[in-house]
Amino acid sequence: MRKILLSSIILLVGITFIGRLSYLQIFSFSPNQILEDPAIKAVYDYPERGYIYDRNGELLVANQPAYDVMVIPREVKPLDTLEFCNLLGIDKERFVSQLKKARVYSPRLPSVLVPQLSKEDYGRLQEKMRRFEGFYIQKRSLRYYDTNSGANVLGYISEVNEWDLERNPSYAAGELKGTTGIEKEYETILRGRKGVKHIQKDRFNRDIGPYKSGSLDTLPEQGKQITVTIDKILQEYGEKLMTGKHGGIVALEPASGEILALISGPTYDPALLVGRERSRNYSKLHYDTISKPTFDRSILASQSPGSPFKTINALVALQEGAITPETTFHCYNGFYVGKRKRGCHCGGGTRNLNSGIYLSCNAYFAGVFRKIYDQFPTSAEGMDAWEKHVKSFGLGTFLGYDLPTGRPGRIPNKEYYNRIYGENRWSSSTIISNSIGQGEVEVTPIQLANMTAAIANRGHYFTPHVLKKIGADDISIPEFTEAKHTTIDKKYFEPVVQGMAEVYKKGTAARLQIEGIEIAGKTGTVENFTRINGERTQLTDNSVFVAFAPVDNPKIAIAVYIENGYFGSRFAGHIASLMIEKYLKGEITRVDLEKRMLEKTLEAEYAKPYSGEPFKINERVW
Repeated sequence: MRKILLSSIILLVGITFIGRLSYLQIFSFSPNQILEDPAIKAVYDYPERGYIYDRNGELLVANQPAYDVMVIPREVKPLDTLEFCNLLGIDKERFVSQLKKARVYSPRLPSVLVPQLSKEDYGRLQEKMRRFEGFYIQKRSLRYYDTNSGANVLGYISEVNEWDLERNPSYAAGELKGTTGIEKEYETILRGRKGVKHIQKDRFNRDIGPYKSGSLDTLPEQGKQITVTIDKILQEYGEKLMTGKHGGIVALEPASGEILALISGPTYDPALLVGRERSRNYSKLHYDTISKPTFDRSILASQSPGSPFKTINALVALQEGAITPETTFHCYNGFYVGKRKRGCHCGGGTRNLNSGIYLSCNAYFAGVFRKIYDQFPTSAEGMDAWEKHVKSFGLGTFLGYDLPTGRPGRIPNKEYYNRIYGENRWSSSTIISNSIGQGEVEVTPIQLANMTAAIANRGHYFTPHVLKKIGADDISIPEFTEAKHTTIDKKYFEPVVQGMAEVYKKGTAARLQIEGIEIAGKTGTVENFTRINGERTQLTDNSVFVAFAPVDNPKIAIAVYIENGYFGSRFAGHIASLMIEKYLKGEITRVDLEKRMLEKTLEAEYAKPYSGEPFKINERVW
């Protein structure tokens, strides 16, 4: 009986072990378990990221080969550290630090020791690496830029950090990801999927071949190519014009919301953030506190819009019945707020809507602004109506475009002024600066361009976006393809558009006409203040210009914002006209404007807060 019982126990234990092993092998397998097995080594095969093309099929971003020195900490044997560091071109401190970091991540899994070797370094090291156990070289691809422009919109890739690894288990240490711009926004499309090979090791830690004959291995899937809405030629030309200037340019296609150019100045060559010098180059760019080349002014610089905002106040007043196109106000070379006179450069005289726009009369629009509020029993109710209309143009919001950063600007409301002045203790006169785009209103260049596109379309706009195609397929994203309508009736846009067209014919931009192109535009000269040694100091005015062309069936809407650029018709107006001609004609006939913009810089203006040289407020220099 004992023998039968003992045999039964042994048989039961044996069946239990066999069953458990079968379950683990057949039913309970997971890829993570393989990675935890010290007898199996995972070798990743990283795919190439998807290429990026411009709207006309011109290549913007491709790939180039690079090589990483990898380490598996538990396999590292004693070595000549000095010789190894000399081969890799690193010091001993960095070697020790990187090896320690790799051990913390995982003793068994590979980590990057030295990233992005050149082809020359790889050729020199390839044969010698076998002498250093636990180290090997892994091929990967880095970005190659077929343009020296567009760094702010294209973005760059960098190595994942600890936070990325915790948040997204599909990343591995040393892997690259999109960090800014298009690279970040469309990371999942461009990245592809890495492949993996599982290598079986024997008890002496030697490779003996594929695990399970490679049945669990996967092939890499290359990232998908995308076509973006950017016009490569226009982008490069705009950046050339912005040399020596700080500011932003945004050009849109009004009929679709596609971003034709997204320019921030100063900028940098995107190739600087590729390769082993990436960190050093980024530090130089990031800590340039005067130029701030990594600060994307086209979508992040939130400042007063100046006179282009007068067109919005005109549309609000027309919609609310506060004025008609024939309503007039008299300009006494300015207007009064209480006993204080605010200036105007229109020359004085009686102004209607048309002349108020093309001469940019401050007094006229101060009167228009007051009329809006006079339509309502209280200033708060007037503010509610004004705010509703203004925000319908996409101002005061993030707009919803497909870039990973931005600012909403500011459209103040009654709560904002109640906090500042006390409840109901303010009126239209208190906030009269908003009538001319100063005051508390703030916008970004992309919002200005979108506002201009809405006027060009006579009352609607499409969300600005940079994605045009994924592979060969056009995008069909409702957020980008469905029109957003303003609260202004279509009939009220025509007199405003006519006034903007007169800006080029006989107004503040008459010197900027382009033969063969009818352009509607609006100049802006924005007072500019900062604090120097704790004191509020007025700097040279900012130059602002918005325009669209042709007036009928517009193909391009543009906003240009130049810091310390004097009058709106000077730097900003010149650049806007040249950009429009470049896009519509493909060539430049106003070579006089082009020569001026290519030769003139504003570097001396940007140095004044540091040099102590006085500012010359809109003094003519040419």
